[in-house]
Amino acid sequence: MKINQFQKAIALLVVLFTISSCKNETTQNAATTSSTVESTSENNQGQAFIEDDNSTPNVLQIAMKSPDHTTLVAAVQAAGLENVLVNAGPLMVFAPTNEAFNALPEGTVENLLKPENKDALANILKHHVTAGNYSKDFLKKFKKLGQANDQSTTVEVKGEDVYVGGAKIIASIDAGNGIVHVVDKVILPPSN
Repeated sequence: MKINQFQKAIALLVVLFTISSCKNETTQNAATTSSTVESTSENNQGQAFIEDDNSTPNVLQIAMKSPDHTTLVAAVQAAGLENVLVNAGPLMVFAPTNEAFNALPEGTVENLLKPENKDALANILKHHVTAGNYSKDFLKKFKKLGQANDQSTTVEVKGEDVYVGGAKIIASIDAGNGIVHVVDKVILPPSN
């Protein structure tokens, strides 16, 4: 019996040593992870910047990978809305092309990208987002859409074309958290 108790004591010591080693390794890994997180830029924090090669890209990732949406991405970043666009959704984003931004009066985009105009820029960008995941054909059933800035915009059908807030949907891309409808015009909120 003394040997059996001795074996149990040894086994208990081995288990405790193993647990202690695991905790030490976890602490070291946590410290490494913490220092890595601290070294990232303040502008690149939050769930918008988590990399995942296995899932369907979200609406922000689709825009970020598009050479035709660099102005939109710059505006989203200037307004600090990156993390909003990666939420579970579903989100429907009407994404103006670079050409659409270039069609605005000269200096408009540059002015909106200034830090002091962050709220106005965020309002305009939120006017391009609504809850839902509707195809272009399904949108034909709507007259108005409620936008993320608590305003609404019109939906018009002209033949096979669908216009949202006067912007024509020229392409649609499914996303992991909704859908991106590429539009040919910046959709401006109504003036108050």
